[in-house]
Amino acid sequence: MRRKPRKLTSEERRLWSQIAQTATPLREAKPLEPPAQAPDDHPLSPSGTETTSSFPFGLPRRRARPEPAVRLDLAPDPMKAPDMLGPPRMDARAYGRMTRGKLAPEARIDLHGMTMDRAHDALRSFILSSHARGLRLVLVITGKGRDRPDEDWANPARRGVLRNAVPQWLQLAPLSMLVLQIAPAHIRHGGGGAYYVYLRKQG
Repeated sequence: MRRKPRKLTSEERRLWSQIAQTATPLREAKPLEPPAQAPDDHPLSPSGTETTSSFPFGLPRRRARPEPAVRLDLAPDPMKAPDMLGPPRMDARAYGRMTRGKLAPEARIDLHGMTMDRAHDALRSFILSSHARGLRLVLVITGKGRDRPDEDWANPARRGVLRNAVPQWLQLAPLSMLVLQIAPAHIRHGGGGAYYVYLRKQG
């Protein structure tokens, strides 16, 4: 149960009256003024956001250099005989019979599926041994370059590499001293995937 407030005595009322006469009323509080804006090391952009130049991220941007133009030396079409085979140097009649498939090769080598290094070594050994045996017409099988499904056939440089390399190898020493004629084989002997190689006589 709440107590009723006690009434002031006459002495207490007298003291309170004296205090009230000597007390100074409080001044009316003035509104606070906003503090002066401190200088900012990173000025704001007009939109109110800080400029990105004040906060570099990562390494400074470098200008992209133009890439040099790439020159592609595409291999000849493997379905065509290389131009380096040249005009006939052997007997014209024998050359005609050979290109019509009338002359049977005396030996053959199949380079089909070999790597370039292995094929080069095999061709070199085959020509040297064939000439040493006195053979005149041999057949070199290269394939047409269309047997691998993973090849990029849109790029001619990846087609028929071995077929185009063989005539070049045959025109380099020491094989060039033994070879008289190179010609594409007749269809009965492999067509565009093989070469006739006519060797010089011994001595």
